Parts: sequence; C-alpha cells; structure tokens
Amino acid sequence: MDSIVTAASVVSAGLAVGLGAIGSGIGQGTAAQGAVEGIARQPEAEGKIRGTLLLSLAFMESLTIYGLVVALVLLFANPFAG
Repeated sequence: MDSIVTAASVVSAGLAVGLGAIGSGIGQGTAAQGAVEGIARQPEAEGKIRGTLLLSLAFMESLTIYGLVVALVLLFANPFAG
C-alpha cells in the first residue's frame, strides 16, 4: 500500500506543478497581450498599464509557486504516507 501512495504522490506533484505552470503561462500571455494592445492604443497611459501588468503578473506567478509548494509537500512531507 505504501508504494501506491508514493506513486500517487509523485503523479499528483507533477500534475500540481504542470497545471499550475500551464495556467499561469496562459494567463500571463493573455495579460501581456492586453497590455501591449492597450499601450499601442494609448501610449500616454503606458505607466499605469505597465504598473497594473506587473502587479497582475506577480499575482499569477504566486499561484504557480503555490502549486510548487503543494508538490513539495506531497514529495517530502506527505501527510498520506503514514
């Protein structure tokens, strides 16, 4: 039974990091696209757009880090392998 829990933990850790990275990558690409289009339409608002973009990118990246933390917990401090 322990090997099944270990295998499931490894697969779950991979999915947590993979799906977190895919979601964050798509979101960051969409946000960057919108920012570039906004700057192209209103160059005088570049500072506000850039600030908002950087803040939103930081929030998106934090979600990816949460996925990494979940993966590390599953690999090294597994609550199910007891």
